[in-house]
Amino acid sequence: MKALIYQGPGKMALEDRPVPQIVAATDAIVKIHKTTICGTDLHILKGDVSTCEPGRILGHEGVGTVDKVGDGVTSFKVGDRVIVSCISSCGVCEYCRKNMYSHCTSGGWILGNKIDGTQAEHVRIPHADTSLYPIPDGAEEEGLVMLSDILPTGFECGVLNGKVQPGSTVAIVGAGPVGLAALLTAQFYAVSQLIVIDLDDNRLRVAARFGATHTVNSSDGNAVEKIKQLTAGRGVDTAIEAVGVPTTFGLCQELVAAGGTIANIGVHGKKVDLHLETLWDRNISITTRLVDAATTSLLLKVVQSKKIDPTKLITHHFPLDRIIDAYETFSHAAQNQALKVILTA
Repeated sequence: MKALIYQGPGKMALEDRPVPQIVAATDAIVKIHKTTICGTDLHILKGDVSTCEPGRILGHEGVGTVDKVGDGVTSFKVGDRVIVSCISSCGVCEYCRKNMYSHCTSGGWILGNKIDGTQAEHVRIPHADTSLYPIPDGAEEEGLVMLSDILPTGFECGVLNGKVQPGSTVAIVGAGPVGLAALLTAQFYAVSQLIVIDLDDNRLRVAARFGATHTVNSSDGNAVEKIKQLTAGRGVDTAIEAVGVPTTFGLCQELVAAGGTIANIGVHGKKVDLHLETLWDRNISITTRLVDAATTSLLLKVVQSKKIDPTKLITHHFPLDRIIDAYETFSHAAQNQALKVILTA
């Protein structure tokens, strides 16, 4: 089968690999129909994720059909259409019992990181009963790829961790795919202001179409002043960091109001400064989280009811054999006006 292989920092290649086989009774083999590229994959290619070793098949998102199941799989059968969760969970360990599936002692974020992932024609899914979701009859698959990771990530790590409430003011720093996922799901809570900040005017226009009440281009260095003007000098109740670089985390520290929350989503490969000299008396909370995908079933119902349309996040399509071109497009997102790319196996 064709698969995208991480060969070390800055190196990848499309190679032929054997189709994976059942290893444990709780495994399933899924034939991938559609997958995508995540910003975390770019972090791996930069060398920011030390747990991912050269030789690994990348990818942790996708939809497909169950091709084989182990003897211990009870919820799925061959031929079922499924969403692959980016998080593998056993469902019974101490962390899973706390709904912290990302820290599952035999799972967590392992696909495309510690074990081979979804940017291939087939993938082995451990703990299949609790790591796959059935696709409802008649549901369109492309949008459901966004339920593997990006929508749960924006919702859980940004909106829920950010304690977004009706009437609150929210700033999302970064209008990439995960920031836009936070934007879509923050609207569940009837916030009073939903401000999106980015350097890219095209992404800001997209954010406005997706429901942002205000957009701010931060390239002139005046973003804090502009947002203070929008919030009567207070700052925002929730500042969501959706990039993963020191500058944007620093911006969140300047934007957050007294009593507010900074919710970090971004994957940080470099240290950031925490300015306690200005924050120590501000009654703020700072949250970090790896997505648990505990809300996938809820979000699937929301998508099925057409309250949100995740296909709006998709800008480009490629066949799997052009995945190198897809990475080139996605890694130069501003130049190519790219959000999520769909790869068809």
